[in-house]
Order: sequence, then C-alpha cells, then structure tokens
Amino acid sequence: MPTIEQVRREAVERGAGAGVEWPTLGLLLLSYLGWIIGTTWAAALSLPLGIVLTALAITLHSSLCHEAMHGHPFRARFWNEALVFPCLCLFIPYGRFRDSHLAHHRDAALTDPYDDPESNYLDPAVWARLPDGLRALLRLNNTLAGRMLLGPLIGVAVFVRADWRAIRRGDRRVRDAWLWHVPAVALVLLWLAHAPMPVWAYLIAVWIGLGILKIRTFLEHRAHERSSGRTVIIEDRGPLALLFLNNNLHVVHHMHPDVAWYRLPALYAARRDHYRARNDGYVYRSYGEIFRAHFWRAKDPVAHPLWPWR
Repeated sequence: MPTIEQVRREAVERGAGAGVEWPTLGLLLLSYLGWIIGTTWAAALSLPLGIVLTALAITLHSSLCHEAMHGHPFRARFWNEALVFPCLCLFIPYGRFRDSHLAHHRDAALTDPYDDPESNYLDPAVWARLPDGLRALLRLNNTLAGRMLLGPLIGVAVFVRADWRAIRRGDRRVRDAWLWHVPAVALVLLWLAHAPMPVWAYLIAVWIGLGILKIRTFLEHRAHERSSGRTVIIEDRGPLALLFLNNNLHVVHHMHPDVAWYRLPALYAARRDHYRARNDGYVYRSYGEIFRAHFWRAKDPVAHPLWPWR
C-alpha cells in the first residue's frame, strides 16, 4: 500500500501536469451560470426560486474562492484571482479572505482566540466582561441553528469592525484589500441594476448563501491539547460535500492544502485510519448527524475551554 506522502505527491503531480484543473474550472463556470440564471430568468419566473438558486451559486462561488487562494485551477495566482474577482457575497473582500485564511492554516495556532483569524472561541477574560445580552446572543450563535441564522450577520459585523480598526491603525494591506473590493462589488451591483432580481432579494440570497457556509465552518475545529486533534473529518459525500468542495474532509485539506478538492476523497480513502487516528477521532459520519446533535444544542462553550480564567 502506498504511503500517505506518495498518494499526496501523486495527486499534486497529476493536477500540476494537467496545467488546467478542468473540474475546478467547470464548477466555476457552473457557479456563474447558476448566478446569472438565478438573478434573471429564475427571479422573473419565481422570486423565491431565484433567491434559492442565487444563494446556492454564491455558496459554491465562495468555496471556489477558497480553492483559488490555494492555487487552483491554474498555476498562476493572477489568473486564479481574476476568475473569482466579482464579489458575489458582497461583504467579504477576497484579499482579506485570502490573507486571514492562509494565516488560519498555521495549525499550531488553530482555535487560538487571538492568533487564529477563524477561531470562534473567545478569551475567557474577554467573555467574562461581556454584557449578559451579548453573551446570550453568542451562546445562541454556538448552536447550528443560531450559526446559520445569526452567524452571517455576526461574522460580517465582527470582521468589518476588526478591519476598520486595522485601517485606522494604518494597515495598508487591509486598506488596499478593501479598495480592490469596491470594483468587485460594483460589478455585481451593476448587473443587479439591470436584472429582474431586486437588491433586497439579492441580500436575502447572500444571507442564505453565507448561512449555508456556516454549516461547514460550524465545527471544523475544536479545542484540543494537540494541534493535530483540532480539525474535523465529516465523512459526507452528499450535496453539501459538493458545495463545500470536500472541505468536510477538513483534516485532509489542512495536511495537504495544495491538493485540489476533487482529489481529497482519494487521499482520505488511501489512509482513512491514519487520518482518524491523527485527529484523535474527531469524526462525524454525515452532516445529518451534525444537524441531529447540534441544531438546537451548542457543541462548545464560547469561552475557550482550555484557556485559563484570569
């Protein structure tokens, strides 16, 4: 049986040898086609249908933005980023998503309330100072239902607030990412100005799309003494796995971030026991299991459970 490194190297070499990763490029075209149909023909036929189709296209496009920042479908960063330049989700600049996500890939800092940009945990000392109403809101946000409903609003508000503070401190990289964001959003708004879908309906589609993405990020990482035990495996092969481009096999992605989404299942199958042992059994069989376990019940406390209370 080949080693995990041999399987990984073969997956990378096959992708690189192809020059263009056609499955990724094909899905990108599909996401734009779905978005165009959703905001035009489907919206004119039935606005709820248009909203749902547009929301799914936004979800898929966001997953493909994640692929672009990891070097897909082309070997040149310029072309990857040019392909995902229109900001269909409106609120998150690609440059900020890229920089914060790549910083998140420092596995030693995973779940750290300060050093992991994607951590959902708070420092217990910060948590203790929050007003009761905000604590109740964040506890609700730690259920799957709350994360899907409130998570998009809370996530965008926290993100924009932090970036505004960084800009005021003189962080030019953050400022430039937001400046590039202006034409990326303008393209979308220009399209909407001539499309049957009204802006308010499009905002609902964005909310739904970001809410679907929150299903993926809800329990991707947990507090654990070892960094290798912090990243989840969800053995789902259904529609959500496709929308998330197999990022449900999240420990595989973190170990091999340069491997294209469509090669992750083979990597996992080649050494399934190895990955399950590595993340100390942090495994779910499907997203259905997660919905049953955590739709109304929080998986974690908001305060990082392994951090000392000061």
